[in-house]
Amino acid sequence: MRSSGHGDGAEDDPFEGGGASILRQPKAVWATAGASVVAFMGIGLVDPILPSIAKGLHASNSQVSLLFTSYFLITAVAMLVTGFVSSRIGSRKTLLAGLALVVVFAALSGMSGSVGQLVGFRAGWGLGNALFVSTSLAVIVGAANPVGPARGSRTGGSAVAILLYESALGLGMACGPLLGAVLGDMKWRYPFFGTAVLMAVGFLAITAFLKEQPKPARKTSLLDPVRALGHGGLASAAASAFFYNYAFFTVLAFTPFVLNMSPYRSGGVFFAWGVLLAVFSVLVAPRLQHRFGSLKVLGGSLVLLAVDLVVLGYGSHTTAIVCTIASGALIGLNNTVYTELALGVSDAPRPVASAGYNFVRWFAAAAAPFLAPKIEEWTDVHIPFMVAAAAAVIGAVIVAVRRRALTLEAEELAPAHATEDGVTVFAN
Repeated sequence: MRSSGHGDGAEDDPFEGGGASILRQPKAVWATAGASVVAFMGIGLVDPILPSIAKGLHASNSQVSLLFTSYFLITAVAMLVTGFVSSRIGSRKTLLAGLALVVVFAALSGMSGSVGQLVGFRAGWGLGNALFVSTSLAVIVGAANPVGPARGSRTGGSAVAILLYESALGLGMACGPLLGAVLGDMKWRYPFFGTAVLMAVGFLAITAFLKEQPKPARKTSLLDPVRALGHGGLASAAASAFFYNYAFFTVLAFTPFVLNMSPYRSGGVFFAWGVLLAVFSVLVAPRLQHRFGSLKVLGGSLVLLAVDLVVLGYGSHTTAIVCTIASGALIGLNNTVYTELALGVSDAPRPVASAGYNFVRWFAAAAAPFLAPKIEEWTDVHIPFMVAAAAAVIGAVIVAVRRRALTLEAEELAPAHATEDGVTVFAN
């Protein structure tokens, strides 16, 4: 976690590191990051075509929203398995297994004959994505070259990995809706086939460029991620992220029904949203964190997200479009800070800490897509956004109340990361 002190941060800017640029990374890093882009594309891929899927499969909005719920519910549970698997068969084989599952289930999704089949295949897709995404960050952390004059500086390998990972997330989130719009405008099945092809390319790239990474000294048990949540700082970060993710995925999964636009228009809106997410997570967040401190940035961004959701819920159609796009900037800030907190606030090995953190937060990502349209059915179209805004505020309150656990405990950690997962400590 970054210091809350002030400064220009020029010496810590990985994009101004002279010869040691963030762009000078091994092929293995770029292969993993490229496949990560496609993996994250799969999350927002269905956004522009949700109404088309509902029409094509004669399903209600709440039934179609289960595409997200099944995906993230399986992803959450699978977080307890990913470390267990990767510590035994190695990270390379785990990545490839995850990619192979995504290829198979994305292709099957495109061949679905009913909404029930599609929901089931998305669940299998979620398992593959969990194996890949949870392991890819650890691989990038281990393989990324540090930037700047000192390995122990803010711009060490861990920091570079965070930026590369968030870049992949933002680019994937931006391009997913665009791909869904372009292919989905022809037929709602085509985006699923397109994802299968792209993930197959990622499989080949990782097979060619990524060597097997060293296995951890100790094998991870199924309960290690749950035990890691016994650390106050990690538990606080996960609890806050749970409520934040409810707000995040209300925007992602429910807003397309509210906007009720053609696939191209909806894809354009969420492409702009994803561009802001990428820019603010990679370029803006590090500067704001260096200037104001991570927790101030996180708390302020969550409050602003709540305000944005209220305006989105009660504004005109044009206002809703603007607020949807603007939320990408706030989500980008939050994603970066939460990722750093999850990796650096406890003394658990990074893969274990990440698995425990994701186990908690993905349950909210599973709940929001299902509950938001249900709440609309029970009340009206405004209330789902009010609930999401309240969730964002709760996330900010947790950050404020648990500030000590999210700062001092991280600064007092023994350097367990250095011995247990092979990379330097990122707490400071």
